[in-house]
Amino acid sequence: MILASCSTNTTKTTEEKYQVISPFITDTVSTNEYVAEINALQNVEIRARISGFIETVFVDEGQTVHKGQTLFSISSKEYQQDLLKAKAALSSATADLKSAKIELENIQKLLDKKIVARTELEMQKAKVDALKAKVAEAESDEAQANLNLSFAEIKAPFDGIINRIPNKTGSLVEEGTLLTSISNNKEVFAYFNVSEKDYLDYAISKQEGKSKEVSLILANGTLYKHTGQIETTESEFDKSTGNIAFRAKFPNPEQLLKHGASGKVLVKTELKNAMLIPQKSTFEIQENIYVFVVTANNKVQQHKVVPIARLPHLYAIVQTLTANEKIIYEGIQRVKDGDTIIPETISFSEITNSKN
Repeated sequence: MILASCSTNTTKTTEEKYQVISPFITDTVSTNEYVAEINALQNVEIRARISGFIETVFVDEGQTVHKGQTLFSISSKEYQQDLLKAKAALSSATADLKSAKIELENIQKLLDKKIVARTELEMQKAKVDALKAKVAEAESDEAQANLNLSFAEIKAPFDGIINRIPNKTGSLVEEGTLLTSISNNKEVFAYFNVSEKDYLDYAISKQEGKSKEVSLILANGTLYKHTGQIETTESEFDKSTGNIAFRAKFPNPEQLLKHGASGKVLVKTELKNAMLIPQKSTFEIQENIYVFVVTANNKVQQHKVVPIARLPHLYAIVQTLTANEKIIYEGIQRVKDGDTIIPETISFSEITNSKN
């Protein structure tokens, strides 16, 4: 009797009810998020081109400036003196050249009358050439002195916003010292990295003429009010990550976005006739995704699926299932391959309504 009882318990099969659902085929949109770095349209460092003391700081940190506006002035008396010396040297060299040319004309006349030898004429010509070179050198020195004097006034290269000013009035600066930086934030670039698969999807959609409008999630989790456009990609993949960099441009009329900020770029991809299954119905084994398919005789079979996009609570998968097949929706952790169940069919609308 004991043996008979044990035998009965071993072979008994308890069939439980499980909710099952069929894949749903529809047109939908997949949204991918990518961490992005925000860069200003223009962002450059303003550095001193000459040495000297900062005489005046005409702007303040955070101030909006216009192209050509004076930002700093550096003590220029030394460079004014250099310019005066250069002008004087040029005047002297010009006078010497003029005198040498007159002398050359006189020697030419004497040579025509055969009063002097040709060698004297050649020597004077050489002297004139040397003085011409001296004049050219003096002109160059004057131009350099003028240039150095112009460097005493530092002007804005474009419209923008002034950033931190580390050196104040009276500071001694050397050539190359950082005075400030200026950012043009009227528009900004968002740089983000995508996988090779996502890059290929983008390239194909671009060939089909589809717009690649993107959105931006700010660091505080809010959606930026303006949309952007993907402009360009880099020319090669990063071998260490397998990713490639994209650049999107966003308008920034309110100056909300700043150089160096962060966010997330949202890229939407249209999916035609996508087969959708609940994420809740899937499980993972060795990095592969599976579902339990219920056969006609209510047997459970493990079936591999390949996701192509992740949606809220759903996967869009490669169509290795049919629209009529049933998969276990809930309770997959309690069954195993080969079990017999009692299926209870539910519709996709039921689960989507419950999520909402």
